[in-house]
Amino acid sequence: MTVGTAGRSLTSELNRLANGGTYPLMTATKDTTGAANAWAGTTGRGLLAALNIKADANRQPSAFKGLNAVCNELASTTGLSAVVALRSISS
Repeated sequence: MTVGTAGRSLTSELNRLANGGTYPLMTATKDTTGAANAWAGTTGRGLLAALNIKADANRQPSAFKGLNAVCNELASTTGLSAVVALRSISS
């Protein structure tokens, strides 16, 4: 199982997830929001919107979770920072 690397940034981990679980070449990386949208299968959404839709396609904006909470939900973890939670997801 491929998981993220300690010390990598949130943007790097989102790019890894958007790329099927492997870190893309630097020339192919997206910004944080672009990588979140690519992973979530959405376009033009903000970071929190893309991640919340990835977690629950029917979640309404009024019910969006914060960054740490939604990343923990996606990773099936609790109490971790967003980047640490995302590192635990294989793809």
